[in-house]
Amino acid sequence: MNVRFFAPLTLSALLLSGAVAVAGQSTKGQIDASPVQRLDVMRSRLDSMRRSLNSAIAAVNSKSDDSKAAKNADDPRKRLAGLEKETGSLLSEISDLHGKIDRSERFETEKIAGLETSVADLQTRVDGALQATAGDRSALPTVSSSAPKGKKKKGKLFGLLGGGGDDKYAELTGSVAAGRDKVLFEDATKEIRKSNHETGRLLFNTIITTYPDSPYLALSKLAIADSFYLEGSTSSLIQAATAYQDWLTFFPTDPLADRVMLKMAECEMRQMGRPDREISKAKKAEQRLKVLLQQFPNTALKMDAQARLNAVQENLGMHNLMVARFYGDRQQNHHGGLKGEQSRLQEILEKYPNFSAQAEVNYRLGATYVLEEEPDEAAKYFQSVVRDHPNSDYAEKAKEQLQLIGATIPEPDPIKMNQPEPEVPSLTKRLMIEVTGASGIEVNKDGILISKDKDDEGHDLIDQAIANQGQVTPTTTPEAPVTRRPPAKDAAPPAKPATGVSGAQLQTGTTGAAAKP
Repeated sequence: MNVRFFAPLTLSALLLSGAVAVAGQSTKGQIDASPVQRLDVMRSRLDSMRRSLNSAIAAVNSKSDDSKAAKNADDPRKRLAGLEKETGSLLSEISDLHGKIDRSERFETEKIAGLETSVADLQTRVDGALQATAGDRSALPTVSSSAPKGKKKKGKLFGLLGGGGDDKYAELTGSVAAGRDKVLFEDATKEIRKSNHETGRLLFNTIITTYPDSPYLALSKLAIADSFYLEGSTSSLIQAATAYQDWLTFFPTDPLADRVMLKMAECEMRQMGRPDREISKAKKAEQRLKVLLQQFPNTALKMDAQARLNAVQENLGMHNLMVARFYGDRQQNHHGGLKGEQSRLQEILEKYPNFSAQAEVNYRLGATYVLEEEPDEAAKYFQSVVRDHPNSDYAEKAKEQLQLIGATIPEPDPIKMNQPEPEVPSLTKRLMIEVTGASGIEVNKDGILISKDKDDEGHDLIDQAIANQGQVTPTTTPEAPVTRRPPAKDAAPPAKPATGVSGAQLQTGTTGAAAKP
């Protein structure tokens, strides 16, 4: 057989076989979300599956008549209809559970995890069925350069729920023809730019499930992730992070891999709240940014990633400082909390070296050791304030404490003398953070392929893909991810070179006797 025949089958099998593993990662990541958010994510996925199935069912052209098809268990319409029915059943269960939460009734949290597993399994089977039945959908002999302009039928959401050739995209999504993947890709991009995200995702997904050898397949998966990111709601950002992770699992060495990893971190950053609130999103964003910098140490996005990491760690550092202040107030009221305050302050110094309130952290830490009657330990932190933060509000207080202890007052660092202390957020910004509950961190809201600003149309990477038959040329290409592995425990020690054998000869595998000109 032709080698080119196996290539698309191999990629298709890889995508389907990896779906279960990716779905498991997705479910694990969604546990951090609230029950309502998790249900909304599942409902969105099931709605998308249902539209794809209905469109495929409407376009299937069975070779046998209806009476024979009814007796044939392998009839594609029967297979797709069974999956559509299963999709509706899961949607009903999700609606019932959503209603219980809305009415503040008791429910089993394990039920949500079970539904997530069922949805992930169904997604795998739906994708497989759509690919397997692609050949049973009849196609027109020619392909138009744009989507059909047929009249929409009433009662059809976006004209995408099947029902005949009058629907706007029924022919594109329901049948298979050479070159149609390019038309789907172009029309999907237009729909996303019109903010018709659901419609665009259906068209991109049709490329994935119907044209496994398409040059637009990888970018279609990435564009689906972008569409969720551009929507920007909490449930959409959760799905965006999952979709980006899905893409990265299948294409880890793609030139866009570092951008995808950065966008995954930004999905978490956009969900971050104030430092005095839950910090799981900030923790996850920090983890993703560290992984990016570790795997792509020479990426052109290094400065952007480091700046975002500093912003996230500022949020985490402030969270710890606010907890330390709470413990400090308890200590002043003789309710204990000294060790808790020390622990939080030490964590800031160890994990967040660029935290803006380092002067306060060192001063407070020194004060805790004064209470424990450990003057030598306290002096180290007071001296750090005087030496490294001479322009802070705590410098004079630290000098007073050093005089009381009888410790040496160091000279300020000349370099730090010319550096102003970090600016405090303005009153307006602080009020906005208090009112909205947001973190106050500005995050880029553009996707990787598609920008949120419609003025950028024609300059996005997806425009390059359309012009170059699915190929994009990033301005910078990252190096392959760095994989750090521990040395093998049972590795034998390197052999000592024999007399007269140089290190260079060992590296090249030659010796003086064997080397020839």
